[in-house]
Amino acid sequence: MAVSLADTDTGTVPPIVTALRAVLPADRILTDPDLTSGYAHDEAEWAPRGQPAVVVRARDTAEVAATVRACAELRVPVVPRGAGTGLSGGANAVDGCVVLSLEAMRSILEINRAERLAVVQPGVVNDELRAAVAEQGLWYPPDPASAPWSTIGGNVSTNAGGLCCVKYGVTKDYVLALEIVTATGEVVRLGRRTAKGVAGYDLVGLLVGSEGTLAVITEVTVKLRPLRTAPTRTVVGFFDSLSAVGDAVAGVTDAGLQPAIFELIDRHCLRAVEEWKHMSLPDDAAALLLAQSDLAGPAGEAETAAILAEFVKAGARDAVASTDPVEAEALFDARRLAYPALEQRGDAVLTEDVCLPRGMLATMLARIEQIAERHQVQIANVAHAGDGNLHPLMITPQGDEEAKLRSQAAFEEIVDTAIELGGTVTGEHGVGLLKRRGMQRELGPAAVALQRAVKAAWDPDDLLNPGKVIG
Repeated sequence: MAVSLADTDTGTVPPIVTALRAVLPADRILTDPDLTSGYAHDEAEWAPRGQPAVVVRARDTAEVAATVRACAELRVPVVPRGAGTGLSGGANAVDGCVVLSLEAMRSILEINRAERLAVVQPGVVNDELRAAVAEQGLWYPPDPASAPWSTIGGNVSTNAGGLCCVKYGVTKDYVLALEIVTATGEVVRLGRRTAKGVAGYDLVGLLVGSEGTLAVITEVTVKLRPLRTAPTRTVVGFFDSLSAVGDAVAGVTDAGLQPAIFELIDRHCLRAVEEWKHMSLPDDAAALLLAQSDLAGPAGEAETAAILAEFVKAGARDAVASTDPVEAEALFDARRLAYPALEQRGDAVLTEDVCLPRGMLATMLARIEQIAERHQVQIANVAHAGDGNLHPLMITPQGDEEAKLRSQAAFEEIVDTAIELGGTVTGEHGVGLLKRRGMQRELGPAAVALQRAVKAAWDPDDLLNPGKVIG
């Protein structure tokens, strides 16, 4: 193992390392560049990154607070980090910072069946929480595609969504309370455990989606739902064009139907998943739509039939309804695996996250096809079709600088097009570094100024995740 100068020559030890060694156990602190470099970035393609001076792997709130206080005293930036699965550069280091990793804070502190809530540390993995509460007959709905790896703290920081969000909402709809460490190192509790409460400003709501720029989250209280027990019915439709897919989504929406899951997977993604996992997936259609009803009894049968009718009306060349849970789960696994499957090919994958009014979905999909042709970029698509959240994926050969520039240009044009059509630059991945220009254009100078005033009030020295979101 390589050893950095900071560990061998006390004359070169940065002051922040000395300060941290005075307040933390030695095994919490990493200074070896071979190790710290792995904490310097998330999964965002081509987002700028710096080299941290040190990585702290905290185990509890007291260690987080001690770390932040040391950084505040020395005016050293702090970049909070969970599992590093983000796709916007929100966890990327700046030079000389302390990366504060919360991945070791993995305890589920409480599951309260009577109150239908759970209290967890930020490093708890999403799927681990879902499995734990399921044992108590409860359900935590937010389920991003990264659920097997992403942490609750990271989900809160970006207001993550997922496959079930079309009917059951996103992370912010489930966060009741937070324990945080402020920019000065003070531990503060916000929120409530009650079903209702309007005491003061909604500071919990402000922190959800703030990407670590206002405080470090050290504990999360989430509300839960009863575990679903009714059998589900899945409708699958194969379409020969993305515009027909958009028409099907519009038809389902206009009919007032509300599937529990409503997803799009295009040909490029299906082929990548099939090459990787050999799941016997079809890949001869432009895209498929997956819709699932979780209503019980005749209501579920009626909803399923109505969704199927809308698929047929929109021109699906093949559309079927199934009650086979194994078959359905294989298709939803394909949706979750789309992004890693594309990465497995060895290409760079630049990921978009625009969200459109549902009535503009067909228009946006057509515009994406035009953008891909104009910039000579292969763009794959997956989407939470039911709420208009599109994830165009720009696929670029590694090391091809001209192709990289074309992909970046396509990325920016997709952002601009989403704004033009009344959408937003990010539905669930966050602004981070990649979407700052688009966010400023979307919100306008007055709204950006208000956000900067909030940042200044919470973090006047700009030490918490500097450069992210508002720049």
